[in-house]
Amino acid sequence: MQEWLALVPVVYREISIHLLGAVMAGGLIGLERSYHGRPAGFRTHTLVCLASSLLMLITVYHAQWFAGPGATRAQIDPTRMAQGIMTGIGFLGAGVIFKEGLSVRGLTTAASIWITAAIGILIGVGFFFAASLATVLTLGVLALFRLIEGRLPTRQHAHFFVRFARDEVMPEGRLRALLDEHGFSIANLNYRLEAEGTAFEYRMVVRTQEGDGLGRLATTLTGMPSVREFRISPAGD
Repeated sequence: MQEWLALVPVVYREISIHLLGAVMAGGLIGLERSYHGRPAGFRTHTLVCLASSLLMLITVYHAQWFAGPGATRAQIDPTRMAQGIMTGIGFLGAGVIFKEGLSVRGLTTAASIWITAAIGILIGVGFFFAASLATVLTLGVLALFRLIEGRLPTRQHAHFFVRFARDEVMPEGRLRALLDEHGFSIANLNYRLEAEGTAFEYRMVVRTQEGDGLGRLATTLTGMPSVREFRISPAGD
């Protein structure tokens, strides 16, 4: 094995280490995203990290392009390549952010793609310690911080919409009392007359610290004959 490795040029071994390291780092981050069912997962993060590392190798080993008699030398600024990579990653990150109703989702996955590209750049230029530490910290933020976040007392926000027939509208005071009974407070409240004046809607952002509040509210609204339609959309990633 050692004899075979000795036959491989040093530069080829170094390039292989860079690219394999990028595959490992991107794959680990991607596995965490795939486990939680995110649209950009194992393969996406692996390819992003690998591509970033590969492009940085162009600047690190640019002297290899001009090997041979009569070749000229070119001055290349690696930071410009890194800047171009991160600009391109912005478009990919935007692709995993989507709007569901009034909620915006995918921000964490977009951020993970962004830092995966940064890790790939570090591996590409040979900063293995920084890249390894960044990979561990990224996995810690994505996995461990999720557990910490789940245990912290947080206020849950949701976009709430409810529709009544015009002659069966629930008075605002009664609606506020109903939400208060389920542990909700109202951040803002909008009124809307829909369906050519035959339906009346309340639209608002509600907040609660009770984990089962949304489910209990949905059950109550389902059992009310005057409610024609309602939608409760949790806000968050």
